[in-house]
Amino acid sequence: MEKIKSNCIIPSSAFSVPKSQIKHYDALLKKCPEVGDLVFGEVSDLGHHLLIENRSGRLHTINIGTRSVFVFGNRYAPDQFEGLVPSALKDHIDLLSRGGVVGKVKLQNQLIGVATKVRILGYVCNTEGKVINTKEHVLLHSKSTSREKRGAKVILCIGTSMNSGKTHAAAACCYAISSMGRNVRAAKLTGTASLKDILLMNDCGAEYIADFTYFGYPSTYLLESDKLLEMFHSFDMKYGNNPKNYLVIEFADGIFQRETAMLLKMPEVQARIHKLIFCAPDSTAVFGGIKVLQEQFNLTPDAISGLCSSSPLAVRELQSFSDLPILQSIEKDYRKIFDIIG
Repeated sequence: MEKIKSNCIIPSSAFSVPKSQIKHYDALLKKCPEVGDLVFGEVSDLGHHLLIENRSGRLHTINIGTRSVFVFGNRYAPDQFEGLVPSALKDHIDLLSRGGVVGKVKLQNQLIGVATKVRILGYVCNTEGKVINTKEHVLLHSKSTSREKRGAKVILCIGTSMNSGKTHAAAACCYAISSMGRNVRAAKLTGTASLKDILLMNDCGAEYIADFTYFGYPSTYLLESDKLLEMFHSFDMKYGNNPKNYLVIEFADGIFQRETAMLLKMPEVQARIHKLIFCAPDSTAVFGGIKVLQEQFNLTPDAISGLCSSSPLAVRELQSFSDLPILQSIEKDYRKIFDIIG
């Protein structure tokens, strides 16, 4: 095995793996890649992604020849790529996200450039020569399996698609709750590794934060339903036992996306929703989204937010067909937000 330099970039997709274990790579090992496998590689061709987010949230500018640890994973991103873990190890692989997730691009949005390419130098291994996998490193455990009393109030933020404004709505909820002197914890339970979203929630007052990387997954695309529910339940049981507290939770992408739809249909998830915030880019998306939520999930939002909430004209349009409250994610009057979600 060969040594990995101590200043090597360790991406946010490998968040759960202790840095002290990432020391060597095996250039000769040939095995089929699995979700969560760590590899060591260098950038060979620059494309869409020009940055890598490390395990602390810092963004590194990458160049041809930049060396880093990467993590095999699947990605679902309509604005960027659909990428999958390849069935066999290749010399080169695609960088699917700036969180360091790599795989093979299956589909891509035509409005962006091709994926940045990474040359695989070898699998990252422990001192026994075993490939390190993120799924073997879980940071968030809950000793409780059930509760007798009512748990914390869950504010669930969902939307029409990625980049519809869900994270900023969740952060606004954290800001309002914490500003009112209440305890709030926050999580993003589906998506692809990127610390910026939960760090924003932390900056806005969330006392504890987590995402799926805390459970050892670089992404949640194509995870089984029981794993998704296990993460939801574990976060809930770890941080949501006090009925005086709040949990703010975001599901990535849109309500048609596989994992989001699976979670929204689960009775265990629906039973925990105190307030449902639906985020959309415009009034037409709100109109269709409300209809889909009612017909396919038997859910009705408690408020509308997202990009549309920043446009007075969009707000006027959606108020012509809906009397749901508008949660403006850039609103600094935290009492106004808390009146909606409290």
